[in-house]
Amino acid sequence: MPNAKVLEEKKAIVASLAEKMKNASAGVLVDYKGITVENDTKLRAELRKNGVEYSVVKNTLTRFAAKEVGFDELDGVLNGTTALALSMDDAIAPARVIVDFMKKNPKVPFQVKAGFVEGKIVDVDTIKQLGELPGKDMLVAMVLGTLNAPIAALARAINAIAEQKGAPAAAEAPAAE
Repeated sequence: MPNAKVLEEKKAIVASLAEKMKNASAGVLVDYKGITVENDTKLRAELRKNGVEYSVVKNTLTRFAAKEVGFDELDGVLNGTTALALSMDDAIAPARVIVDFMKKNPKVPFQVKAGFVEGKIVDVDTIKQLGELPGKDMLVAMVLGTLNAPIAALARAINAIAEQKGAPAAAEAPAAE
């Protein structure tokens, strides 16, 4: 039985991890066994650049934290070497960076175990599908571009009608004083 000090330290770690998991938009659990220091350094740098917190976690402590948050389903994957990638803002970032890393390094025995997105547990296939999506900024740009397209088309149509009727084009019209 661990002494009281060690037990309190472990409880604090579990509480901190549970809080992070609860507040995270997404998290991905990976088996990092066999990854080289060089590859691990590259992966960590890329994760940091994308606002993802990545750390090696003890399975027992993660199990307690997961139960506290209601992620009991993760219990089955919490064995062997485990690292956790968490993002507070971008629900796609951990999956995207890890899947991209796996594509670029197919010989590295690095595997996704499971994950969660917006409070729901997701399987490996879902993580891989999320990893194929573009980043949050790109998705926002795509939506805004889609919303802007009809307005731009309407402006071009009005401009063409004005030119047909002999009025100066909107771009050529004198500025109002």
